[in-house]
Amino acid sequence: MASTHRAMWDRYVAAWRADGGAEKRALFEECLAEDCVYTDPLVRAEGWQALEGYMVEFHRQVPGGAFVTERFISHHDTSIAVWTMVNGAGQPIGDGVSYGEYDAAGRLVRMTGFFDVPGANP
Repeated sequence: MASTHRAMWDRYVAAWRADGGAEKRALFEECLAEDCVYTDPLVRAEGWQALEGYMVEFHRQVPGGAFVTERFISHHDTSIAVWTMVNGAGQPIGDGVSYGEYDAAGRLVRMTGFFDVPGANP
């Protein structure tokens, strides 16, 4: 099952990189439960529409931005991914860790990102 989780995670990461809504939605259909919940220090997005909106805003702020998974481990329908955020030129601009939970079909149902927010209180 770990290879299935990695494949779903890679599709999810590809959705962050995808430019068009149709491409994002096609990836969502492959890797995300429709009622998925995404959280990070800045937002809580419930469902595909809210997550897509957040991804679009990310690209508005970081044109061409994407995430590179540096390390991925999983067990019992959960995973941890260590990642680097890159700008449109592929230069690292941040890093973090994400936790994922998967349903019986192997799709992500919960994604929780952890990263430092400049100016936030510890």
